[in-house]
Amino acid sequence: MSTPTGFMEYKRQLPGDRDPEQRVKDWEEFHEHLTEDELRTQGARCMDCGTPYCHTGMDMSGGTSGCPVHNLIPEWNNLVYRGLWKEALERLHKTNNFPEFTGSICPAPCEGSCTVGLIGQPVTIKTIELAIVDKGFEEGWVVPSPPEKRTGKRIAIVGSGPAGLAAAAQLNKAGHTVTVFERSDRIGGLLMYGIPTMKLDKRVVQRRVDLLAAEGIEFVVNTEIGKDIPAQQLVDEYDAVVLCGGATKARRFNVEGHDLKGVMYAMDYLNGTIKSYLNSNLEDGNYVSAAGKDVIVLGGGDTGSDCVATSLRHGCNSITQFGTHDKAPLTRDPIANPWPQFPNVYTLDYAQQEAKAVFGEDPREFSIMTTKFVGDEEGNLKELHTVQIRRMVDETGRKIYQPVPGTEAVYPAQLALIAIGFDGPEQDIIEQLKLDTDRRTNVKARYGKFNTNVDKVFAAGDMRRGQSLVVWAINEGREAAREVDKYLMGSTVLA
Repeated sequence: MSTPTGFMEYKRQLPGDRDPEQRVKDWEEFHEHLTEDELRTQGARCMDCGTPYCHTGMDMSGGTSGCPVHNLIPEWNNLVYRGLWKEALERLHKTNNFPEFTGSICPAPCEGSCTVGLIGQPVTIKTIELAIVDKGFEEGWVVPSPPEKRTGKRIAIVGSGPAGLAAAAQLNKAGHTVTVFERSDRIGGLLMYGIPTMKLDKRVVQRRVDLLAAEGIEFVVNTEIGKDIPAQQLVDEYDAVVLCGGATKARRFNVEGHDLKGVMYAMDYLNGTIKSYLNSNLEDGNYVSAAGKDVIVLGGGDTGSDCVATSLRHGCNSITQFGTHDKAPLTRDPIANPWPQFPNVYTLDYAQQEAKAVFGEDPREFSIMTTKFVGDEEGNLKELHTVQIRRMVDETGRKIYQPVPGTEAVYPAQLALIAIGFDGPEQDIIEQLKLDTDRRTNVKARYGKFNTNVDKVFAAGDMRRGQSLVVWAINEGREAAREVDKYLMGSTVLA
């Protein structure tokens, strides 16, 4: 333990963020940083619990409790407190291939299950994690480390998101020859396209991709397996295939008027902006702009919030975010939401902070449902019709939404962004290989084994488990790599 009374002596401290009114004028990351002395103090707040729930990593009551990659959090907190940064980096990389990603965008379920949080504010785990890896790159400690020898086994990985990259990194480390296929023009999956640059700088993603390439991983872009190359060809030509294509099929929202001009899916909107920004700093105009428009975002999750932040940077006239869920309480409910579950409390995400700074209030409307989109004579969206709803449980135990009479309303809008989730992976590869699927159309592969009903074919990440956290994707990529190594070699050298 760093100091037995640190959690009582020191208060939780987070790095500040750039002024919301100023940061909406650019696309740079918005977080600031703590000093080394401040980080050491925060490390001293860790209790080094006998049972550290911060790295348990389990699903609990519909959410994640603890760290899914089982980061050795008390150990590297103590090392930071002692000023042993290089040793802290080594501990961090033992369990997490990409702490610069999770340290930036993970919602930190580890902090939700921190024991200090039982009686006060949890340790600033995520902040310390990011600081460790940032210092590692600054000091030149993170360098390519290719395997000393190759096994002669060839592995194809489909998808270069966090699951695919984690699997590739581990299998390459074991000495296998790894090729990663990506249908987009850049490597990174949702890390590159899907998460805005102000949350995750794409130079940070590319830095890690370049490191993996220097370690011997081959990346093939602009190649969609199932279309450009038949899926069976990979099975025939490689010793193993790992499917990490994500769950990118948008959930349809087929209410009246959904085909009007100005109604679009969130990922199309976000990806268009990100790609244009990377290609030309938005000068090519190859994206849908929210400039001067009244924008409605349908969906209260992270993707919806990213749409809010992007629309603000475009210069929207107004922004409103709809959620079907109730407004969260200000404090954790000890009965319905006890520790170590992730705390479901009312907070302002970065995007809501920005909207409040620009327009004076939280942009979210809770317990609301869109009943139809209405357009003008030329087929352009002009307004949304809504109704307030109550969440009910029917006689079968199924959750349903019941409209509240007399709460109908009309919102002006020229752009509506649908961010209501995803309906599993796209089906081309699944159908070509005749893979078994679960009831949600995800590839059926048991957790812990990851093998499908087709020999040599494994599945991991969102393509197997459904849309989830980046940290779960890294967990699944690592775990699947270990099983592939066992399959190929009879045993595994991977932890």
